[in-house]
Amino acid sequence: MDTKHIHIKDYSYDLPDGRIAKFPVAQRDHSKLLVYRKGEVTDDVFYNIAHYLPKGALMIFNNTRVIQARMHFRKDTGALIEVFLLEPAEPADYELMFQAKGKCSWLCMVGNLKKWKEGVLRRTFPVGGHDVELRAERVREQGTSHWVDFTWDDTDVTFADILEAAGELPIPPYLNRESQESDKVTYQTVYSKIKGSVAAPTAGLHFTDDVLRSIDEAGVERDELTLHVGAGTFKPIKSDEIAGHEMHSEYICVSRATLERLIAHGAEAIAVGTTSVRTLESLYYVGARLAANPDATEEQLHINQWEPYDTKPTLTPVEALRNIVDYLDRNGIGALHCSTQIIIAPGYDYKIVKMLVTNFHQPQSTLLLLVSAFVHGDWRRIYDYALGHDFRFLSYGDSSLLIP
Repeated sequence: MDTKHIHIKDYSYDLPDGRIAKFPVAQRDHSKLLVYRKGEVTDDVFYNIAHYLPKGALMIFNNTRVIQARMHFRKDTGALIEVFLLEPAEPADYELMFQAKGKCSWLCMVGNLKKWKEGVLRRTFPVGGHDVELRAERVREQGTSHWVDFTWDDTDVTFADILEAAGELPIPPYLNRESQESDKVTYQTVYSKIKGSVAAPTAGLHFTDDVLRSIDEAGVERDELTLHVGAGTFKPIKSDEIAGHEMHSEYICVSRATLERLIAHGAEAIAVGTTSVRTLESLYYVGARLAANPDATEEQLHINQWEPYDTKPTLTPVEALRNIVDYLDRNGIGALHCSTQIIIAPGYDYKIVKMLVTNFHQPQSTLLLLVSAFVHGDWRRIYDYALGHDFRFLSYGDSSLLIP
């Protein structure tokens, strides 16, 4: 199959607005679970998921935490400007960014841009009991985003404090509603830790501490990695063929200990969510890069959109992961930091992910292509079942466990 020439119209289905979950169910683990096993489709309740997982398997979660990435400023003219943080620019490291004091810069999307041609936006709000003034200045365009410098007048206050006080949680645009206080809890996974996403890894929203305990009791091992979900995850495919779609880049971080654990499991994993899939599958191509260039820099380990289809490496997944561990050891670092732009679509050969927990995705989306590739093209039967059995769709919707 020539993946680049896939017609996106072949990945469409009718999704009535009434099937899009605007809010989550009251108890997150009481959502419905569709189970697809070797072509058979059944349904259950999410809190029973451990019954379907093989003992001794390794389940991988994305521990990213959604940041309050949306900020509003009102100009003296009364115009409302929205500044949406996409990725850190200066400092470029997420951890250092949230610790930054007094100033920092981000690549942003800007809403109502025509009303902010120049000048500094200002906003004052309380942080820790006293007022702080935040200033935003647009410096230049960078690709499809804008470089924005932020400064504030209290050097004891970190940028994490600023976002906590003035930012809003960016719930998905297709929910067609304002974010609410409840979203601060319901739009984070119970295991989220590492701040940096502008969208939740939504397959993880169904898990509770009780469900995680039941997975442990079933003898399934758990581990975590980090992929910071970018706003590009909602970017529709506008070209007829997917060759015309440019995938967004996302930052990933995988610890040496997690890599070792994957190797111990024969480089096989159950992925929770498409973000975990994108990270795990990208690891194979990082390992292949290192086979060709053992001294690669972090930038040189970026995985391009079409790399899996253009390069077709021959090394085994275990060899690929060993290359990464060796690379970390040679450089005395404890975790792999790089970025990925991988597109997973029909014709893709999965290397590491053997089972997938995921929600139901938008028609004509890159995520639906990823699912189709995973179930060898059988996505329509799964979606017809979900539509016919009252499943709720998208970020706050129900879940599926896919076992090809």
